[in-house]
Amino acid sequence: MTRPTPARDRAAREADPSTGVPASRPAARHIGQRPPSGPYGQPGSYPMAGTPRPKPEPPTFLTVNEIAAMMRVSKMTVYRLLHDGTLASVRIGRSFRVTERNVRDYLGLDVVEIPLQAEG
Repeated sequence: MTRPTPARDRAAREADPSTGVPASRPAARHIGQRPPSGPYGQPGSYPMAGTPRPKPEPPTFLTVNEIAAMMRVSKMTVYRLLHDGTLASVRIGRSFRVTERNVRDYLGLDVVEIPLQAEG
């Protein structure tokens, strides 16, 4: 019979009661056992090995002039939004670049719905 050691006692105390496996060690998988839920939601929904994954498109960056023209405001207004941090940007050298997605997100935040008045 083996003598109990502090490490074995601690492992026994920390064991998962349903499996008896210490919490620090993952449970062994047995042949024929289904894999756990994958990152894609459903059990076993991992992509097949060797299946090419679609590459995400690189973001399209816009200049301050392009953003000002798109929003129909002055360049100074765009610079104010960039310096305030209201519009997320990347600084490349001394110029700012903003992704199209950040501009769309910013414009989506400031949408105001005007209720229609009933005629009568």
